[in-house]
Amino acid sequence: MATVTLKGNEIQTNGTLPAINSKAPDFKLVATDLSVKSLEDYKGKKLILNIFPSVDTGTCATSVRNFNTKAAQLDNTKVLCISRDLPFAQGRFCGAEGIENVEMLSDFATGDFGKDYGLEFTNGPLNALHSRCIVVINENGEVAYTEQVPEIVDEPNYTEALKAL
Repeated sequence: MATVTLKGNEIQTNGTLPAINSKAPDFKLVATDLSVKSLEDYKGKKLILNIFPSVDTGTCATSVRNFNTKAAQLDNTKVLCISRDLPFAQGRFCGAEGIENVEMLSDFATGDFGKDYGLEFTNGPLNALHSRCIVVINENGEVAYTEQVPEIVDEPNYTEALKAL
């Protein structure tokens, strides 16, 4: 279990992020076109998992915009933006913002991604949503970098995540 804060108030997660150099846990997430995506769909690519509570909050939206800009310049790399928002809300956001370089994926159906990656909130006002985290996975499917942002309203460390590629 990890502890982060929301405006100074402690909130716990169900576990800890996957260990560096470990095999990344598989997942089944829903894309904005309602197709189901798994880790296997990205085999041989580097991945940045930009994970957050909801795209309808300021910091989450900012992280999607920032990674959208940076993703256009990355070779053999996909940025996956993951939340429990409905795929329809994710698609609406991307359409309104002109987001084209990242993939939005939803864990709304089961919440298993949040549980398996150890980042599901277990208490507080964001209970059952995802903690703000970055997980970088190399082309061999191994975890190369993780960050769990200690204060939910803060942005992740984009520079360190990109360096891990």
